[in-house]
Amino acid sequence: MKADPIGVATGNHFIDGDHACGEGAIAAGCRFLAGYPITPSTEVAERIAERFPKVGGMFIQMEDEIASMAAIIGAAWGGPKVMTVTSGPGFSLMMENIGLAVMLETPCVVVNVQRGGPSTGLPPLTAQADMMQARWGSHGDYEIIALCPNSPQECFDLTITAFNLAETWRVPVMFMMDECVGHMTEKVVIPEADQIEIVPRNFYKGKKEDYRPFNFSGSGEIAPMIKAGEGYNIHITGLTHDERGYPALDAEAQDKNVRHLVDKILKNEEKIRLLEEDQIDDAEVIVISYGITSRVSQKAVQDARAAGIKVGTIRLIVVWPFPEKLIRKLASKVKAFIVPEINLGQISLEVERYAAGKAITIHVPHAGGWVHDPNDILKAIKKGVK
Repeated sequence: MKADPIGVATGNHFIDGDHACGEGAIAAGCRFLAGYPITPSTEVAERIAERFPKVGGMFIQMEDEIASMAAIIGAAWGGPKVMTVTSGPGFSLMMENIGLAVMLETPCVVVNVQRGGPSTGLPPLTAQADMMQARWGSHGDYEIIALCPNSPQECFDLTITAFNLAETWRVPVMFMMDECVGHMTEKVVIPEADQIEIVPRNFYKGKKEDYRPFNFSGSGEIAPMIKAGEGYNIHITGLTHDERGYPALDAEAQDKNVRHLVDKILKNEEKIRLLEEDQIDDAEVIVISYGITSRVSQKAVQDARAAGIKVGTIRLIVVWPFPEKLIRKLASKVKAFIVPEINLGQISLEVERYAAGKAITIHVPHAGGWVHDPNDILKAIKKGVK
C-alpha cells in the first residue's frame, strides 16, 4: 500500500531529526499522538501538533507519560495508527503500560529521544543508556522491536519502518533516537507518496461471532484486529488470557500466551533484522555500533584501515531483536568485537554473551553528555588485534 499523499510533505527539507521523525510518522499514516513535553523530544510532538489539523489527525497533550501511553493503547483499538514521544524519565513512567501494550498485542510506536540519566540527569545532552530499558523495562517475559536511526534522514525513513513493523507483528516498536540525532539538522529528502510503502492495519473481515483477537496456535500467524464500536463482543485484558481475550489464569494458558509474545519476534528475527555491514568477511576485528556512535566510529575505522588493520563494521539499525545468530557466526572468525556506546555497558554485554568466549568483546564506554573521541575507539581497535 502506498502512503496517503495528504500526509507526505514531499521535497527537500533542512530540518532536525525530531522534526523529521514527526514527518515520518505522518507519512506512515499516524493520526493520533498523545504525549507530554520533555527535553529533548518535545520538537517531535510540536511538529505533529502543527501538522495534524491539515491531515485529519488528533494530538492530545496528556497530564503525564503514564496517561500518554494508556491513551495511545486505547486509541489503537479504535482503528488509527498511534504514537507517543518521550525521553528518559517519561520512558520510565510508560513502562507499565508498555507491558500492557505488549500483552494486548497493540501496534504502536514509542519514540524515546535519549538523554543523560539517571533521574533528571542531563536534559539537553545525549546518551544511549536506555537501550536495556527498551528491551526489558516492563516486567515479565516478552519481546519488542527497537530501532536506532543515525541521521535526520533516517529519522524520517525509519519512523515509517517502525510503523510498518508495529502493524506487521502487532507489537509496540521503540524508536530509540539520541539527543544528537534528534537535534542534528541536515538535509532530509521526503519522496513522493507513491514511493513510500505503508503496511496498513490488518482488520478482520469474517463473521463477527467467529472473531478471535489473539492467535496462540503456534502457526506464527498474527491475528487481525477490529475497531471498537463496530459491534464486536470481545474482551481484552492485561491478565493472562485465551485466544478470545478472556482471563485464563493457569500455567498452561500462561505458557501459550507468553511463548506467543516471545516467539512471534524471536523466530522472525532474520525477517525483522535491519543492519549495515562493511568489510566483515576478512576482518580481524569488527566495530559494532548504533545511533550517533556509528557516525563517530567512522573516523576511527578509517584511521585503522589506513594503518593496515582489517576492520569490519556492523551498524545495528534494528537493535532488538538482537542478531544473535550473526554474532555467534562471526565470533569464530574474528579476534575481537569493539563496541562503543554512550553508556557504561549495555549492548556490549549482548555482544559478549553471544560471542561466548570465541572472540573477545572490548567495550568503549562513555557516560553521556557528548559523543566519543574517535581516538578512544581507535585505541580499542588496536588492542583488539594484538
